Amino acid sequence: MTPYRIVAISDKLAGLVRQTRLSPHYKHPAHAEVATGYGPCRHCLRTFNVGEDRRILFTYDPFWGVEPLPLPGPVFIHEGDCERYPVDGGIPEDLREHALTLNAYGRGRRLLAQEYVADGQVEPVVERLLDRSEIDYIHVRDTEAGCYDFRIERAELDLRAVLAT
Repeated sequence: MTPYRIVAISDKLAGLVRQTRLSPHYKHPAHAEVATGYGPCRHCLRTFNVGEDRRILFTYDPFWGVEPLPLPGPVFIHEGDCERYPVDGGIPEDLREHALTLNAYGRGRRLLAQEYVADGQVEPVVERLLDRSEIDYIHVRDTEAGCYDFRIERAELDLRAVLAT
């Protein structure tokens, strides 16, 4: 088994979006609204309570600071403070009931594999992908909406600079 960690949007980035109401790196206006979909929040990785929770929509590039080629897209975070998902928390329980796409990347943002998980059994797929030495990290996306949810990387990787962004 390859130990891995879950990388949600950082506290610093979430706080900046909440404070400025701008997307980081792009400075596009962020939009706040009552949740009309389950999300998840890219900071705490919890699903939204539709019709109840307030969320902020903004443009985010999950490759920022990792790869030179951008691939921005829309993401949500809770409008109010929430606790960042722990790196050692394993696959978020809230997301198991949703179909997920795992995009496995090598250096240079090369997509080396793409796997679909619809039954909540994410761990065996993650472990199989990370056992391949040419795969550096995995982006988890919602299969239905196509949106970026979070990154998975080997536990021994040292991407502290990326985590701080």
